[in-house]
Amino acid sequence: MRGTVPAVGRIRPRQPPGGGIWPDSTRPITILLHALPGREILSTEGLDEKPPKGPPEAKPERKLHPLAYGIERMGLVSLRFPYAVAAVLIVAAILAGFGIARIKVDDSLSQLFRSNTPEFKQYEDVTERFPSSEFDVLVVVEGPTLLQRDSLEKLRDLVTDLQLIDGTRGIISLFSARQPPEGNHLPAPLFPENLPTGPAYNALIQKVMNNEIIRGKLLSVDGHLALIVLALNPDVVESNKLSGVIGEIRSTMAEDMKGSGLSVELSGVPVMQLEIRNAVERDRVLYNALGFFGGCLIAILFFRRISFMIIAAAPPLLAILLALGTLGWLDFRLNTFLNVMTPLIMVISFSDSMQLTFATRDRILAGDSKSDALRAAIHVVGPACVLTHATAGLSFIALTFSDSYLIRSFGEAGFISTVIALVSVLTVIPLLGLFLLRREAAFVSRIRGADVAVDALRRFCGWIAHRMVSRPALYSLLSLVVVVGLGTIYAHLQPRYHLADQVPNHEKAVQANRELDKELTGAQPIDVLIEFPKGQSLYSPETLATIAEVHAAVEAQAGVGNVWSLETLRRWLAEKLGKSDVATLKQYVNLLPKYLVRRFISANQDAVVVEGRIPDVDSSQLLPIIHSLNQKLDQVRTEHPGYEIAVTGLAVIAARNSARMIEKLNHGLTFEIIFVAAFIGAAFRSIAVMLAAIMPAIFPVFVAGAMLWLLGQGLQFASVVALTVSFGLGLSATIHFLNRLRLEDKPDQDPAIAVERATILMGPPLILTSVVLACGLAMTVFSQLPSLQLFGWLSSFAMLTALVADLFILRPTIMLLLRWRRGRQWS
Repeated sequence: MRGTVPAVGRIRPRQPPGGGIWPDSTRPITILLHALPGREILSTEGLDEKPPKGPPEAKPERKLHPLAYGIERMGLVSLRFPYAVAAVLIVAAILAGFGIARIKVDDSLSQLFRSNTPEFKQYEDVTERFPSSEFDVLVVVEGPTLLQRDSLEKLRDLVTDLQLIDGTRGIISLFSARQPPEGNHLPAPLFPENLPTGPAYNALIQKVMNNEIIRGKLLSVDGHLALIVLALNPDVVESNKLSGVIGEIRSTMAEDMKGSGLSVELSGVPVMQLEIRNAVERDRVLYNALGFFGGCLIAILFFRRISFMIIAAAPPLLAILLALGTLGWLDFRLNTFLNVMTPLIMVISFSDSMQLTFATRDRILAGDSKSDALRAAIHVVGPACVLTHATAGLSFIALTFSDSYLIRSFGEAGFISTVIALVSVLTVIPLLGLFLLRREAAFVSRIRGADVAVDALRRFCGWIAHRMVSRPALYSLLSLVVVVGLGTIYAHLQPRYHLADQVPNHEKAVQANRELDKELTGAQPIDVLIEFPKGQSLYSPETLATIAEVHAAVEAQAGVGNVWSLETLRRWLAEKLGKSDVATLKQYVNLLPKYLVRRFISANQDAVVVEGRIPDVDSSQLLPIIHSLNQKLDQVRTEHPGYEIAVTGLAVIAARNSARMIEKLNHGLTFEIIFVAAFIGAAFRSIAVMLAAIMPAIFPVFVAGAMLWLLGQGLQFASVVALTVSFGLGLSATIHFLNRLRLEDKPDQDPAIAVERATILMGPPLILTSVVLACGLAMTVFSQLPSLQLFGWLSSFAMLTALVADLFILRPTIMLLLRWRRGRQWS
């Protein structure tokens, strides 16, 4: 038949070169195929018959080069030695379980930004020489009755009890303040042991409110908020002891402040780390389970048999188990990046698992035995599976060249997980197929003619393919215009990092931080390190002048407040005693608690720190403050050559390195797409394939970026990883389609026929994979972690746009490129 009349029929597949495996050779696919002008609709007769034995009657076709060089044949081992492979996998799973038990969580916020940069090395040096604020728990006490006598008694009891908790190493509060000394006597505490009453108490409160040491630093100006800084031992913060210590702090607060009418909340980096850790562990289990359950429901609706659903879903689960277990044995630690390794493995392996399962199911419906169907699926779909994992592995290898420790470890873990995922998919599917598939004939008789869902998807794919290949030049031009426009918007996205976005949004630590931002200018420390040149001591005139000028510059910087340093004590002595000589200053430094002194003066007295506080704001708002402060300090550096003056601290490192890391990940993703497209072109030995793979790969990245821009959001760690996930899925869809197109194409026929047939055969599993994964990841929008919410909705959105790109951009583009090469061999 020729013409443009739609015809319903079964496509007769061609026989592969030299006989051998017949890709879906006898599968009676019912489709609605629209004949293009001048194209012949293939006959529908004889499809229920087995392919004839012996050499094909048609002329020999071109020989296709091996796409994966036989690596996919590892799946045949499971067919030949199923029980041996099953035993090996069981042992591996048991060992992986022990490996998972070894995994430790590294939720240190400083490790998140660890790199080989001089700034981070300097920050590490500061944390070693001075007690780091990264280990400070901030106790925020608030209420209008804070300075009443009963409230102060309870508050002092709380400060005393907090110091007795195991795992603490020092405390600073308004009770640390001292009165001006009288004569040669030691300065007495500002708060006497027995609080006075009546007018004497009022006079004490007035003295407290006007004390320069604590006013605006440890006590708000209106006297309604007090800050207690409780330092923990570093080994407590970095271990699983943190939960117990924070729990004891909370119980002590509740007991000591009961009946005071004051609100007491915890904040600080250790508290936020614990909240993040608990939320990640809770959400990872809950929402991965919900997403997987939803995906299984969708899969079983299409497969119409539980065994096929298990075959498709088990390999990704085993890949996750083996990969995490291996990472545990190799002493990888879970952090913000490695926490998303689970969905990454799921995306990479589930797509290939669905393709192999669909191919096996089609061959069984065509009348093949389960062994023949599994063997055919491995030969036909297996090479594409190898190529998808190879490209993902190369992408991870590229990350290992980063100067960021976090990105390097992410790349190493990703490469290891990709290799494990490939082995899991190729070995587990044929193994489960042999063990689980039963009564194939009954299944075929029940499904034949009633495979409504899959047939509907095939008709939909055929309808799309026909329209995309009918005017490939027009659709390719429109695609190019859209991609360029979206890319322009994407280029304007700026890196964003906000500590509050990493903390569960229902927790009160963020609210406590906001109160500190409002009343005490901020909760996040910013440090200026001053290192002395040789020949200069702590109490030399030039050193004291340098400290004073740096202190003044930090105080004058907009956005920075609550400034502390040795200069704070010198000013207090000058005002209260009228003395600013070195001997008096040295005397009072020696009288202060050693822990307090070490926060500002190094042990060997060769460096000091000037510390300020800043609000918890986005890194894009913090970087201008840091830049402005550095400019002010340039004058001090000029006037005091030899003194090394540097702005550092966790907030500074987070602002600088988060922007740098996000930009590198973003640029790396862009170059990665181009590199992977070139790799695919080399694997297929076709420039046309390389060019055709670029636009479908970058479209979901650009459209998701445009969505972020429309919502007024920038690029965060979660959004960059979500884009990487969507790129992986889009890449998998592209490779599986191109692999099928390679098998279906004939040099002497219109490439539109091959494009349509490949779309009809590969479209349903691609659509089903995208929907299942999008539904699974969308479950995370109900998480309490803002970053996980962002990752969930953005990755789901990007996955669906990757499917759109595959259907509406790849088809006309490859069609146009193939027609330009008319008369030449496609592969």
